[in-house]
Amino acid sequence: MFIKLISNKALRDFAQMHPDANGPLQDFRRLIEAGSYANFAQLKATFASVDKVGELYVFNIGGNKFRLVSAIAFQAGLLWVKAVLTHHEYDKGAWKC
Repeated sequence: MFIKLISNKALRDFAQMHPDANGPLQDFRRLIEAGSYANFAQLKATFASVDKVGELYVFNIGGNKFRLVSAIAFQAGLLWVKAVLTHHEYDKGAWKC
């Protein structure tokens, strides 16, 4: 199942504040939308560093400098961006609320 990222605006907004994140975030978007992922195992085969935290999926972006927190509905083929954070912001844990 191909995955549609909802929404690229969250990635662009984060890149406005962190310009060095733009390239890696757009690379992530292109890769996620070009691949076919029916389940977490298939996602993990492409994104080795993705972790499942509760119902959310956390991707390391840009050589571990950034985190993209998402929800994924594999059956519907949708990925919702819940948060894009620096590594430091992620470590604070406020995104878990």
